[in-house]
Amino acid sequence: MKAAVQLKKPYGKGMFSRIEHVRYLGWEDAFDVEFEDGLCFLEPHATIRKANRISAKAVPVKVEVDRELGSHFKVTYDTGEAAEVSWSFIRELPPAK
Repeated sequence: MKAAVQLKKPYGKGMFSRIEHVRYLGWEDAFDVEFEDGLCFLEPHATIRKANRISAKAVPVKVEVDRELGSHFKVTYDTGEAAEVSWSFIRELPPAK
């Protein structure tokens, strides 16, 4: 079933809002991202892993939000790999091919 209101905007059309809080939900294998304006998104870990070319066996160890700008968050893995995820990656739809 399609939602009546689409929260994610087309690429380049989203309004900036600081990332307030991020947490990794192991049972969902997803990241719960909360923005300052109250919007929350559940972003699948597979999407972030694919975008940052993180190995399949890597497990998230630490998630930290950039407190100064609030524009991104960083995920550190047990393999030493790291992924940086921008606010626009979460709030906007990817560009059409």
